[in-house]
Formats: sequence, structure tokens, C-alpha cells
Amino acid sequence: MLSAVAVLNEVLDTKDPQAVIEQLTDSPLGFTNMDQDNLNRYADTLIELRGEALAKGQEFLTWNDVQKCIDTVNVEVHEEHERIIALAEINEALNSGDHHQTLAALLLPTAKLTGVNAVTAKHYHDVLQHTKRLLCQILPLDTEEMTSGDESAVLWLDQIQEAIHTANQGEEEAVALAGAVADINRTVAEGDSQNTLQALQVPSAGLRAVLPECADTYQAELAQRQASSATEGSTDGVWVKHCMKDRYDYYYNLETGQGTWEEPEGFEPNGGQLSKEEIQSVVSCLTAEYNREQLWMANEALVTQLQARVRGYLVRKRHAQRMEYLRQQEPHVVKLQACWKGYKQRKIYKDRMNLLQKNVSSIVKIQAVAKMWKAKRSYNQRLQYFKDHEKEIVKIQAFLKANKARNDYRTLTGAKDPPLSVVRKFVHLLEQSALDLQEEQEVTRLREEVVTNIRSNQQMEKDLNLMDIKIGLLVKNRITLQDVVSHNKKMKNKKNKESKEDLTAGDRLGIKGLSKGKRRKLEAYQHLFYLLQTNPHYLAKLIFQMPQNKSTKFMDTVVFTLYNYASNQREEYLLLKLFKTALEEEINSKVDQIQDIVTGNPTVIKMVVSFNRGARGQNTLRQLLAPVVKDIIEDKSLGINTNPVDVYKAWVNQLETVTGEASKLPYEVTPEQAVSHEEVRNRLEASSLALRSATDKVLKSIVSSLDNIPYGMRYVAKVLKNSLHEKFPDASEDELMKIVGNLLYYRYMNPAIVAPDGFDIIDMSAGGQLHVDQRRNLGSVAKMLQHAAANKLFEGENAHMTSMNNYISQTYEKFRVFFQSACDVPEPEEKFNIDEYSDMVTLSKPIIYISIDEVINTHSLLLEHLEAISPDHNDLLHELLQDLGDVPDVETLLGEGAVDPNDPSRESALSQLAKTEISLTLTSKNELLDGDDKDLKTLMIKTKKLIVAVVRIQHGETLPAILETPATVSQESEHTKIVERRAVQDALTPEGLKSSPAVLEDSQLPLEQKKRKILRNLRNLEQAGVLTISNKYQDLVNDISKDIRYQRRYRQRRKAELVKLQQTLTALNSKTAFYQDQMNYYDAYIKTCLDNLNRKNSRRSIKLDSKGENKGSKKWKPQSLKYTAARLHEKGVILEIEGLQTNQFKNVMFDISPTEEVGDFEVKAKFMGVEMEKVQLHFQDLLQLQYEGVSVMKMFDKAKVNVNLLIFLLNKKFYGK
Repeated sequence: MLSAVAVLNEVLDTKDPQAVIEQLTDSPLGFTNMDQDNLNRYADTLIELRGEALAKGQEFLTWNDVQKCIDTVNVEVHEEHERIIALAEINEALNSGDHHQTLAALLLPTAKLTGVNAVTAKHYHDVLQHTKRLLCQILPLDTEEMTSGDESAVLWLDQIQEAIHTANQGEEEAVALAGAVADINRTVAEGDSQNTLQALQVPSAGLRAVLPECADTYQAELAQRQASSATEGSTDGVWVKHCMKDRYDYYYNLETGQGTWEEPEGFEPNGGQLSKEEIQSVVSCLTAEYNREQLWMANEALVTQLQARVRGYLVRKRHAQRMEYLRQQEPHVVKLQACWKGYKQRKIYKDRMNLLQKNVSSIVKIQAVAKMWKAKRSYNQRLQYFKDHEKEIVKIQAFLKANKARNDYRTLTGAKDPPLSVVRKFVHLLEQSALDLQEEQEVTRLREEVVTNIRSNQQMEKDLNLMDIKIGLLVKNRITLQDVVSHNKKMKNKKNKESKEDLTAGDRLGIKGLSKGKRRKLEAYQHLFYLLQTNPHYLAKLIFQMPQNKSTKFMDTVVFTLYNYASNQREEYLLLKLFKTALEEEINSKVDQIQDIVTGNPTVIKMVVSFNRGARGQNTLRQLLAPVVKDIIEDKSLGINTNPVDVYKAWVNQLETVTGEASKLPYEVTPEQAVSHEEVRNRLEASSLALRSATDKVLKSIVSSLDNIPYGMRYVAKVLKNSLHEKFPDASEDELMKIVGNLLYYRYMNPAIVAPDGFDIIDMSAGGQLHVDQRRNLGSVAKMLQHAAANKLFEGENAHMTSMNNYISQTYEKFRVFFQSACDVPEPEEKFNIDEYSDMVTLSKPIIYISIDEVINTHSLLLEHLEAISPDHNDLLHELLQDLGDVPDVETLLGEGAVDPNDPSRESALSQLAKTEISLTLTSKNELLDGDDKDLKTLMIKTKKLIVAVVRIQHGETLPAILETPATVSQESEHTKIVERRAVQDALTPEGLKSSPAVLEDSQLPLEQKKRKILRNLRNLEQAGVLTISNKYQDLVNDISKDIRYQRRYRQRRKAELVKLQQTLTALNSKTAFYQDQMNYYDAYIKTCLDNLNRKNSRRSIKLDSKGENKGSKKWKPQSLKYTAARLHEKGVILEIEGLQTNQFKNVMFDISPTEEVGDFEVKAKFMGVEMEKVQLHFQDLLQLQYEGVSVMKMFDKAKVNVNLLIFLLNKKFYGK
């Protein structure tokens, strides 16, 4: 047996329950009372017991230990079985509906329930019934809506025990509440208001909004209610009924102070007792009245001030009327005043003489005063000393004040938790001054000019490239001269038209017309483009859904336009986010091998290089390469030729030129034959040395100018490296650096070195071009750097260059360090200090300038590839596209009537009008409505703005102290002046720079209301876990100090952006001038061709189109218009005139003449030549009526006028539209 016990212990050590069961059943251990149903439990318990024994140091379990464990498990299983039977009896009792049966089931010993009180049996039954209904998800019968659930569900032991505890607590709460309500009724009946107040404030009564100041009113009103209740019902009863938790009825005996859950026999409620709900209603009503009275008393000073201002206005009005009367009577008043002044002066003179004669003693006193003045003179001299040194005193005071200000600013910027007293001194920096608004407007204007010039230059470049092609075809006789002349005319006409049009050409009609429907369409497009701009994954997916040729055009136009060619830091940040997302998408979906980036033509890489080498990156490439490229071009002695055959042929030609005899050497040789000649080898060696020298110059310029490379190129290189490393983790560092080198050098810099004239690296005159030798020198240097960047050695066809392989390896190491440093750049969030919430605190909203054709193209592409871009139909993109509906045509966006439908060239005109540009102010559709504080970030910003407004007025050490201290009258007055001044400033602020309506509404609140709203917002933020009052909201103060520092950095960035935009605009203007020179050169070339044709026939001439040169030279002068009512009726302007037949309209004449104020007209009506009435007509009012959809208005209270046709008439006759 001992061996069997030992085997059992070994099996227990394996912790395998199945093995333990087999050992218990198969071994001859002879255990008793074993139940086959409990074998698994025996095994688990024995394994646990074995573990405890080993932990205590016991070597093995004995036979007795195992037998005892089996007996214990049997007892536990038996008890659990009996408890389940008891639970079943409890649930059956609940289903029977008899609370006595329920109590008997609860008292069963086998249930082992605690805290069961027989008196509370009815309440136990009700609570358990309610718990079971909740468990079954079935609402009470008196509820209108029923929810389906499992009606067979039963309550378990922990739920029953919890219900018993809940019922016991309800018993205690009911007794306390009933006693408290009885005490309130008793004190009210006694008539002592203080005792009544104390009874109302008892916590067990659960009454809210009880104020000590209203004790007397509480007593009076409650007594009245009690008396009226006594008259309506009987007061003989001793029982009062209370409804607990709106569910359970509790009956309280007023005499014994005891209560019961069962309705007493012969129950008759005491009608003289007020219930808790009636008492609460009285208290709430009286407290609200008291608070209202206190509010009026608190604002008594403001009411008095308002009355004083009204009275002052009335007094000033009477004074002005009196002064006007006096001015009208001025000649008579002057005469009266002259007579009176003469009389008065004579009287004064006589009185003065009599006074001097009678007051000799006074003269003596005057002399005494003179002596006293002498005594004071010495004192004044001392004061004069201080006045003489006033500048020194001012300097000392200024030094002390400046030192204090510097210390405060160091505390603001350096301290972890700057005190509120320090932050308060700098909160004025958060205000937007007139200079801020001016700079914002200037930035917006310059950004518009930059974008416009970029697009204009791109179009001019395309036209000039096409002109190059056409002239080339002309030279080859592939096209006629007339085709070239026609293209030149179109190019000049297009430029003249662009110079006359502006971005608001489509603002009068179409999508930006003054109507609500068009305004909603415009806002929908603004929301759509904001979503595309700020969520790069949409455009990233769209780019790869289109064919490559179509996606390239889409990127060159719509994408760069959407980001304003990264004209500011925000748009550069968003554009880089698009590059990153698109590049990662392309690598993950289209790159199967790491070399695909080099051998293929990745769309995103091409887009990045095109952008950074285009309008924004040309200055960088020019600074980087222009000096060394100029040195190579201007070095006349430099001749780099590493082709042995070309060197051999040049040598043979030179020999024949010098000797004058035909050379005996063969003309056609192989590279190996050419290298066999000593002279050729010497010349190749000289070229190699010159090539190394020139390459070193260019390499040194590139490596030393790391900071000049655009941040966008370096960041994309970093993303490229990291993305490739993530997809190809086995790739070596050298492989990754070669890919980076392919991007930074081969794709970005190499073309600019090979063709500097094509990338604006050097200045070229119109028609000028590089010499063949110069271009070969640059090509050789570029080829050498290309091999070095890729660490590609010369071999095969370039075997004669193997001597340069060692130099290439050395140069690659320098390039490798350069490429690694180029990838070491911070993330855009850190670089630009921009995050997802920056749009909420910037002063101006983003604006893009986009053509009608680009809007339509983007809309159609999104609809075409919507499922691929956004599979989720609940996505915001689906909602915005649904708001926009189908893709509109050009005429819809430009407005009906933009092109004459009968015009034979209508399609061509629409195609040209599709290039009309409009400005879109981008906004997010998810911006919160006024007063909606669900977004914690927005709530935090609003709260900070309110706190800044409060701390500027009120002093205090901590934020809670300021908010809890009432504002004085002077502080309220000062705050009112600040609000009025800010309102005036907001009225002068341009529409695009104004704050949101919610912020403006908060800023106009009185000081105390602002403080109350701050407290409410702080409670909401604290509940959300954003702030805590334990540190007196120091986190919020820290955020305000960060905002102050951010505002300073934002102003610095804005000034830097102004300088950058001005420089960019200067460069663009220079490029425009270059393109203009090119156009003038082509124009001269074409004129020369035409002159050559004219010489063939002197009688024939080709006249260039010069139409329209003098158009607009005459100044238009406004004059009045005269129409009869009959004529205006024919035009549809006048619909009818009340009291006048249509055949009498010819007798009515209308005279419309402009006034000195722009947009104002004076309309006179004459009947039979007699002037009857005249009215002032404001063009702005007509536009407002048109915007609101009002088509008919009344004039002179008699004539009904068509608003739209009247606007058309005024536009046509007075504005030439």
C-alpha cells in the first residue's frame, strides 16, 4: 500500500488530472466513499493539496490525507446540492407571489442567507421580484414599452443576498425619511421658522436647494400648504404613505414612529401631512424666487447706469436743440452780449476802485503773502534739483522695471509651473492687434500671388515648350509658318487675358453667386477639399487608382493646387503627410523587390522630385549648384572627354590640320585600338585628372550644403529608407543608402547638372544655349557622381575607365555619410510645431485657389473610385459626396448664361472658361456648433479664452481664488470697456479672419457670467479627467503659458513666412520676366520669318492681329437713364403699377441716376411730365434680396419690380457687366 501511495504522490506531481483519476480508480489503495461523479474534483483538490504540502515542506501525502480530502469533497458537494434545492424553493416562492412563502424560503438553513428579518418580508418579496424582472429584461406592467427576455431565468445566491441587503438598507432609509418628513410637518405646525429650517436641512430628508435666508418664507408657505391639505382631507388618521424609489410603498405610523411595508388594516392616510415631493416643490420655488431677487439686486448698479445714460442722452438732446436755436439767433445774441459786457465791465471797474479804497488792510495781507513766497523759494529750489535730474531717475526706474519684467518672462518660459500672477502679466500677448491682422492679410495676399504666379508660369512654360516643338517642326517643314503664327497669337492672347482676369472672375455667378443654394454648394466643396487636404489617405489611394499618365497630370494640377504649392508651413506639413502616406502605400502595394525603386519610375518619387525641383525648390538647387556649374561652364580651358574613339578622332583631325596632309592612320577604330596610341592615353589621363578636379568641386559643394537641401526632400528620403527597411528587413545599410542616393542625387540633382539651362540653374539669354563641349563636360561630371552615388564601378564597355574605380569608392564613402546625415531630420510635427488642433487656434482659415476644371475633375474621380478609396459607407467622404450630388458641368459652376447657348463656338468658350480660378476658404464640416462642449479640446480652448479675459481684470494668487471672489463695480466697468473695444476691433476685422460665433458670444458675456461658465467648464473637464482641483488647476495655467509662448513663435514664423513669400514672389517674377523674354524672342523670330515671306511679294503682307489695343482708353462716365414704364414693362422689369392700367404706362417716366456714393441710385417717377416721387435705391439691398430668393419687390409702394431683371439692367447700363 505504501508503494501505491508513493505512486499516487508521483502522479500528483505531474499535475495531470486524468492520470490522478486513473490512479485513484485502478490502484489497490482501498479508499472509501468514492463517488464516480466527483472524480475530477477529487483530482483537482488532491493536486492543490499536494502543492500546499510541498510548499510547507511535507514530503508526500499519507493515505489518511487522501481519504480525508475525499470525504471533504463529498461533504462540499452535498452542501452545494442542498443549497441549489433551497435556491429553487426561493425562486418558486417568488413565482407564487406570496411574500410569506418567500420569507419561509429565505429562512431555510440550507440557503445560508444572512440578515433576513421577518418584519421586512413584504419588502424582500418586492425587491426580489424587481431584481428578477430586471434579470429577465421585462419591465413592469404599467410601462408602455415591453422588452423581450428569458422569463425562465432564476436568481442565484449572490443576487438574493444582495437583494436582502438592499431591502434592509431601504428599510433604514424609509424609516429615516418618514421620520424626517414627520418632523418637518411637526415643526411647520409649531410655527417656529428656525426649527423648520433645521428640520429641512436634515440629510435624511434629502431636500435640495435649502437656503437659511428663506427660512421665514419656507415656514409661511409650508404652513399654508399644510392648512389647505388639512381642509381637503381627514387629519384623524395616524398613518402616512411614502413611495420609496418611485416603486415601493412604505406606511409610517405618526404615533409610534414605526413603519411597515404592508398596508395596515383600515388604512386611512392623514391628509394634514405634507409629502416629501410637496415640501421639495415649495422649497425649490421659494429658492428660485430668492435667487432671482438677489440677481436683480446684484445688477442694480448696471440698471442705474443705463438709466443715467438715457437721461444724459435726453439732456444732451435738449442742449443741442437749444444750441441750434442760439446759433440761428447769433447776430442778435452778439449785440446783446456786447451791450451786457460793456455794462458789466464798467460796473466791475467802479466796484474795483471802491474795493481798493475800502480794503487797505487787505493790501497789507497781500504783502505778507509776498514775504511768505520768499520763504518758500528755498524749498522750491530743492524740488527743482530733483526735476533737473528727472532723466536719471527715469533711467533708474526703467532699469528696475525691465529687470523685473525679464525675471517674470524667465519664470514664464523656464518654470515647470509658472504662478498665475506671472502669467497674468503676459496674457495681453494673446490679443490679436491691428498689426497681427495686417500681417495676416499681407500673408494671404502674397500667398495668393505666389500660387497665381506659379500656375501662370507653369502654363507659360507649357506654351513655350509647345512653341519650341512647333518651331522645330517648322524648320523640318513638317508644319506651315501660319500654324506657328496662330499658336503665337493664342499664347499672347492667353497671357493678356490672364493679366486682366483675377481669381474672382467666377464670384458674380455660378457657385459663388449670392443665393442660398449656391452658398450651400460652395460650402460643401469647401468641406470636401478640407477633408482631402487634412486626410492624406484619400488622395494617396486615389493616385494609385488612376493610370500613370492620368495620375501624373492629376498630381501636377490638383494635388499641388490643393496644398497651395506648400506656400506656408501648414500646407507644407500637410503635403509632406500626403507624400509619406502615398509613398508607404506605393511601397507596400507595388514594390516587390528593393531594386524596383531604382529600376522603375515610382509615382510618388516622381511627384516629390518634381515638386521640390519646381517652383519651390529651384532657388535651393540654384544656391547648391550654380557656383560650381558656372565655374565648369566658364572654364574655357576645360575639356573633358573620356571616350577613346572621340579622343582618337580629334587627335587625327588635329594632325591633318597642322600638317595639311591626309593622315595615314585609319579613321574608324575600336576603343582598344584607340587606347593603343600613346597620345590618346596621355589625353585620356589629362581628361581624367580634369574630371576628378571638377567632380571634387561639385561633390564638395553638395556635401557642404546639407542644410540647403529642402526639408521635404530629406524627410521623404527618411520615409523611403524606413519604409524599405520595414518591408525588407534583411536589406543591408549599403543597399538602403544607394536607394536614398538614387533619390537625392540621381533624380533630384543630376538632371540639373546635366542641363542647368533647363532647370534655371544658370541665367541664359533668350535663344541662348550651351556649347557642345560645355554640355559634355557637365555630362561627364554628372556621370561620375552618378556612379559614385550608386557605388557602381566602371567595367565592360567602360573598361578604359577602370583607373577611376578607386576614386569612385572613396567618393561613395563621402556620399554615404552625406545620405545618412540627410535622413537625420525631425518629424514634421516637431519641425513645424503643428498638430491636428493647430487649425483651431490660427487666426485665418486656409484658402486654396483652384480652377473650375480641377474641381470637376476631382469630383468625378472621387465618385469613380469611391469604393476603392473609402469602402466604409459611414465614412465622412461618402456623406460629403452625397451632399454634393452628381458631378456638375462647367456652366453649372460658372452660372447660367455664362456662355451664349446660340454661340457656335460655345464648346470652345466653355473649355476656356473651365480654366477660371476660384478661391475656396476651407472649413471642416465637423466643427462644433455654438455652445456644444462635447469635444474636450474645444471646451479646453473656450475655457482658456474665458480665463484670460477674467484674469486681465481680477487679481489673485490662484485660479479658484479669482473665480470665487466677486468682481467689484470698477472691475465690471473696466471689463465692459474692454468688451466694447474688442467689439469695435472685431467689426473692423475682415470676414476671413474673424473668430467663430461661439467665441464671440462668450467674449461678450459679463464678468460674473464668464466666471460661472468657467466654473461649469472646469467641472466638466475635471469629470473627464483632464484637470484636477487638487493642484488648483495649475495644468490649465501651464497651458495658457504655453499658448503665450506659442503665440510668440507663431508671430515669428509669420514674419519669416512673409520674408519667404516675398523672396519666392521675387524669384517667380524673375522667372516670369525670363519667360516673357522668351516670348519676345519667339515673336521676333516669327516676325523675321514673315518679313522673309513679304520680300517675295511686296504687295502682299501678313498683318498681325492688333485688335483691341485701344479698347478701354476712353473713360466711361455715368449718366442717368430714362425709361417709360411701358418700356420697362416690355423688358420685364416692371410687372404692374397699382391703380394704373397697362395702356397708361406710357405716361409714366422713370429717371434712374447714380449718386456720389458707389452702389446708390436715385429713382424719380414722373406722371405726364410732373415729378411725383423719388426713392433711394441701394444696390447692396437688391443683392441681399436676390440672395434670400426674393424675386419681386415694391417701389414707391405701388410699382411691383422684378429684382433679378432690375439688377441685370443696372449691371448692364452702369457697370458694363
